[in-house]
Amino acid sequence: MTCWRRLRDWAVAGVWAQLHAVLLAELGRADQIDWGRALIDSSFVRARGGGGATGPSPVDRRKKGSKHQVITDAHGVPMAATTTAANVPDVVPMVELVEALPPVRGKPGRPRRRPRALFGDRGYDSDPHRKLLRRRGIRPRIARRNRSHGSGLGKYRWYVERTLSWLHNFGRLRVRKDRTPAIHQAFLKLGYAIICLRLLCQRQFC
Repeated sequence: MTCWRRLRDWAVAGVWAQLHAVLLAELGRADQIDWGRALIDSSFVRARGGGGATGPSPVDRRKKGSKHQVITDAHGVPMAATTTAANVPDVVPMVELVEALPPVRGKPGRPRRRPRALFGDRGYDSDPHRKLLRRRGIRPRIARRNRSHGSGLGKYRWYVERTLSWLHNFGRLRVRKDRTPAIHQAFLKLGYAIICLRLLCQRQFC
């Protein structure tokens, strides 16, 4: 319970968000964040015992679960992530997640927080959402439903799929055991902060 309370209190205090911001600044200083395009995708996780932000999964015999929605840079650096119920359409939290992109420091001038383009699969196909992205100066590159495959977007989007796989290497994120959404979100933030640290160490040989 002591660990649980510390995790809850640090999440409320914004510790994980601050840690993520520091790591992104270091990656930005090292020219390791590519703002040319951002990538968005989601992945289902089963929720043992249910809890908030869970729902019947359309891909797992309607068992209770959640979705991790993630935005990365062009090479898979996790920029923002959130948890929704498994039955929430992917497109619903897209603009909210774009708004959650943190300002990245590390370079002279104003912090950057907007990519030039956003790549997504057919689950994000929505013309009203495309308009909202354009209003924010982001060019939508989202596959359309009822079109033949072969859009070529897959050669860019695999980076975000790899990042989701990295996140789900953490046991607390592979299967959700926390009934409280805030606690699970805290683990999610801690997970992508650790991934940023690993990427920074790989590229700086620390």
